Amino acid sequence: MRSCWISLFTPRAIFYRRERGLGAQNISVAVVIQNMIDAEVAGVAFSVHPVTRNPNHMIIEAGYGLCEAVVSGEITPDSYIVSKNPHRILDAHVSEQNRALYRAAGGGCKWTRIPLDRAKEQKLKKNQIRRLSELVAKIEAHYGFACDIEWVLDGTGFSIVQSRPITTLNAV
Repeated sequence: MRSCWISLFTPRAIFYRRERGLGAQNISVAVVIQNMIDAEVAGVAFSVHPVTRNPNHMIIEAGYGLCEAVVSGEITPDSYIVSKNPHRILDAHVSEQNRALYRAAGGGCKWTRIPLDRAKEQKLKKNQIRRLSELVAKIEAHYGFACDIEWVLDGTGFSIVQSRPITTLNAV
């Protein structure tokens, strides 16, 4: 807990607050503790396509295992472009994934080799892509802005583990 509190005073955190005009007084910190989900597939979704900026297109990226492998760029995920209205898959690019990051039995994470026949398969089925696209659209509607969402799929269904604004849409 102490290291979390101290992180408020790192040069990066101080710079961030100054750039955004946030004062040094009344700083608050929230620490979120959540269960790690045994992900079968995980990834990110953007409620507005971050490259084309088309507001009716979303992009979903998916890889076997934990989302960290996708977010860190350690693997090349599948990529699905989906229209919002109606929810229709416009394009699917399947990437071969030879390894995945999974939760380790004793804690932490471990890389696991994916069998060749499974490595070449599409990570999400069509009905799963549609279901996830519906969730992404609902999250965007709830917040009222374009969202960058991290998601996980396990044996019970989809879980949303993080949602934040897409920061690159305002960049020129």
